[in-house]
Amino acid sequence: MVFAATLGTVHELGYARATVERIAAAAGVAKSTVYRRWPTKGALIVDCLLDAFGPAPLEGTSRAEIMSSSIRWVAGKVGEPGVGDAFAGVFSDAVSDPALREILSARLQDPYRLQLQEALGEPENRVLFFIDVVVGTLLHRMGMTGEPMVDADVDALVEMVLPQFTDGSGRT
Repeated sequence: MVFAATLGTVHELGYARATVERIAAAAGVAKSTVYRRWPTKGALIVDCLLDAFGPAPLEGTSRAEIMSSSIRWVAGKVGEPGVGDAFAGVFSDAVSDPALREILSARLQDPYRLQLQEALGEPENRVLFFIDVVVGTLLHRMGMTGEPMVDADVDALVEMVLPQFTDGSGRT
C-alpha cells in the first residue's frame, strides 16, 4: 500500500514534490508510521524500487541473450509510471548523500550486480560498467525527455552495448 502510494505520488507530483507527508496521506497512514519503517525518503524510495523491480529475470542461454533480456527488462521497469522518476530522483539525491549512496549500492545495485556476475562470468568492474552504461542511458533519457526510451532506441542500445562484452573469441 505504501509502495503503490509512493510510486503514484512520484508519478503525479514528481520526485522532488513527493514528500513523505504526501506519500503517507496518499497511503492513508500517518507520517510517523512511514518514518518508523523508513527513516528517510531515500530509504523508502529504495525499498519501493526493490519491490517494483523484483528479482532480475536473467533469461536466455547465451551471454548475449542474458544481457539483451536484462537491458529490455530494466528499460521496461524504468518506463513504468513513477519508477523512472523515483529512480532518477533518489540517484540524484545520492550524489551528495553518502549514506543514501551506500543504501543504493548495497540494497539496490549489489544484488543485481552479483546475479549478473554469476550469469555472465564477468568480473565486478565489467558488470558495473554494463550497469552504468545501461541504467545511466535510460535515466538520462528520462531526465531529458520525461519519457522512457522507446522500443527502437532500446533495440539500438542493445546493439551498441553487446559488442563491448565480446571477449574476442566470438563468445557473447
